[in-house]
Amino acid sequence: MFSRPNFSTEEGLIKGCLAGDRSAQRHLYDTYSGKFLAICMRYLKDREHAEDLMIESFMKIFEKLPQFQAKGSFEGWMKRIVVTQALMTLRSNRHLMMEVNLESEQDYSNQHYELTHLEAAELMELVQSLPVGYRTVFNLYAIEGYAHQEIAELLGITESTSKSQLNRARTALKEKNCQSATQNQDESC
Repeated sequence: MFSRPNFSTEEGLIKGCLAGDRSAQRHLYDTYSGKFLAICMRYLKDREHAEDLMIESFMKIFEKLPQFQAKGSFEGWMKRIVVTQALMTLRSNRHLMMEVNLESEQDYSNQHYELTHLEAAELMELVQSLPVGYRTVFNLYAIEGYAHQEIAELLGITESTSKSQLNRARTALKEKNCQSATQNQDESC
C-alpha cells in the first residue's frame, strides 16, 4: 500500500530532505521562503538580488543539512545560514561593499534612541534606506541578536567599529524618523 510521506513534523521533513525527496524539499522551501526572503531583503535592497540570495541560501541549507545535529532550533540553524550567505554576498560584490568608518573606541552603550509612532513596515523602510554598513550592523545586532564581538568576527571589523556603525545607524534612523514626523506635522522630535 502506498503511504504518504509525513512532513507534519520537523523531524519527518528533515528526514525527507536528507533522503532527497523533492516534495519534502519543496515543503521546506514553501514553509520558510517568505521568512528568509524578508531576511535577505533586510541586507540587500534590490528584490531580485534578495531572491537570488534566498535561492543560494536554500541550496546551502540542502547541502549542509547532513551537518544539522538537532542541538537547537532547525529554523535558527537555517536562519544563520541565510545571514551568513547575505554577509558573503555583501563581501563579494564590490558595489555592495560596506563603508566602515574607523574611529577611536568610544562607549556607545549609554546612548538610547527611541523611534516613536513607527509601524513595522515604516521601520523596515527606514532601515532599508541606511547605508550598507549601518544597515548590516543594525540588522545583525538589533534584529538577529548578534553581539558586537560576533559581528566584528563575521564582518572582519573591530568591536568598536561595530558599535560605531550601530550608533550611526540609530542616529540616522532617529533623524529620518524626525524628518518624517516633521513632514507629518508631528512635534515629538
